[in-house]
Amino acid sequence: MAKLDDAQRNAALQDLPGWAHVAECDAIEKSYKFADFGEAYAFMTRVALEAEKADHHPEWSNVWNRVDVRPTTHSAGGLTEKDVALARKIEAIAGV
Repeated sequence: MAKLDDAQRNAALQDLPGWAHVAECDAIEKSYKFADFGEAYAFMTRVALEAEKADHHPEWSNVWNRVDVRPTTHSAGGLTEKDVALARKIEAIAGV
């Protein structure tokens, strides 16, 4: 899978409010906040199921009610359409 060029990445980010490009690793990222740890963990579980179906797993972390998500395609050396597709699924799960 080919990396997205700057124009493709910028176009994708237009449809992903709150997501930002991380230049040093050519990824996109977003933080989500929930009412408590249970809601954050439930969100992560739903995302994990979608990521497993797509065989594409994000870098992420969780601290209490916050989940930070960073999709990138290591095998391609940066951002690909797979990352954008996963970000869209994550947005749908979050109800954004």
